[in-house]
Amino acid sequence: MASLHVGNLGEFLREQRRSAQLSLRQLADAAGVSNPYLSQIERGLRKPSAEILQQLARALRISAETLYVRAGILDEKEQAGLEVRSAILADTSISEQQKQVLLQIYGSFRRENGHTEDGHTEDASGPEAEDAPSAGAKPQTP
Repeated sequence: MASLHVGNLGEFLREQRRSAQLSLRQLADAAGVSNPYLSQIERGLRKPSAEILQQLARALRISAETLYVRAGILDEKEQAGLEVRSAILADTSISEQQKQVLLQIYGSFRRENGHTEDGHTEDASGPEAEDAPSAGAKPQTP
């Protein structure tokens, strides 16, 4: 079977698995995939779906977006914004309201600098810019 050239996803997964000190079988069990299927992914013989990548990321405790970029599903520019959002949402030391305020501020800065929510560049004077708090606004904490 010929390699599908899915970037260096397989090598990256193997490195992550080894650094997590997991055997192929342990990762396959944790991710809910078969051992042979995971082996084929690591060898570049199979291209996993976004759902499988998400399961693998969860089992490895890494960002699913990182795997999406490695697999060619997601553009690296899009990944940066998603990682920031994921980090904010995963932070257990702040309230849900504080998370939403941070996401709104982050979004407004991105729009101000000409980026849309999906990572593409756009004119910052679009209708989305009106909904966001101004850059000088101070978020209120509960």
